[in-house]
Amino acid sequence: MHQVDPDYSIVVPAYNESARIGQTLERILDCVHSRGWHAEVLVVNDGSTDSTAAIVEEFAAKDPIVRLINNSSNRGKGYSVRNGMLQGLGAIVMFTDADLSSPMEEAELLFAAIREGVDIAIGSRWLEVKRQTLRQPLYRRFFGRCFNAVTRLVMSLPFADTQCGFKAFTRQAAQTVFQLQRIERWGFDPEILFIGIKRGYSIREVPVTWGHDERSRISYLKDGLKMLEELVYIRWNALTGVYNKPVKELEPEVPVTRS
Repeated sequence: MHQVDPDYSIVVPAYNESARIGQTLERILDCVHSRGWHAEVLVVNDGSTDSTAAIVEEFAAKDPIVRLINNSSNRGKGYSVRNGMLQGLGAIVMFTDADLSSPMEEAELLFAAIREGVDIAIGSRWLEVKRQTLRQPLYRRFFGRCFNAVTRLVMSLPFADTQCGFKAFTRQAAQTVFQLQRIERWGFDPEILFIGIKRGYSIREVPVTWGHDERSRISYLKDGLKMLEELVYIRWNALTGVYNKPVKELEPEVPVTRS
């Protein structure tokens, strides 16, 4: 009997997340089942050295919509997101950070935007600042906004927030964008948005509820400098035609239910 593909694929990149991945999966599954979403949950284990994989396997044994994907080694958040997004079977494929800084329920705002006709919907912390339930420390806000301003200038991206880890794609858009993605660590967000625009996909920025998690691993000095370097790399890829290459087509194409 042919199994019908899910409406939604929810991708969660995870590296040494044993302290919170259980609670994260509980919250995601509670949302999925309470709202009646026909969904799958893909946790991409990025070479964790703790019990992250074992915890996810426990959930998968109890709930068949949970699937564990193991990277061969620690490759970075960008690689993990790409790995999960390309394996998602849903008509809409999204990724969310393991800390669920944006509650899973907010995904419905992204899904609604795609049902209304856009190809890519991205969560934004800055379109409606009042939606932030726990704001970042001042220094993080400063560096974050500076990086976003530089990104908008260098990449010509017209978005208030490129870095929010809460983005959804039609499966067709996801297959195209993530096949072309080259950056494997923190700086992948501007790249996938740049590719999306370059390939002619419509993108809508959607304000979402968001709360800062003190356990965030990003270093605004070290990782910020690396991301600036990656902006140059993106521009070089664009100049050399990397993002113009043909991609594998979906067969058959999965329709998006627009209710």
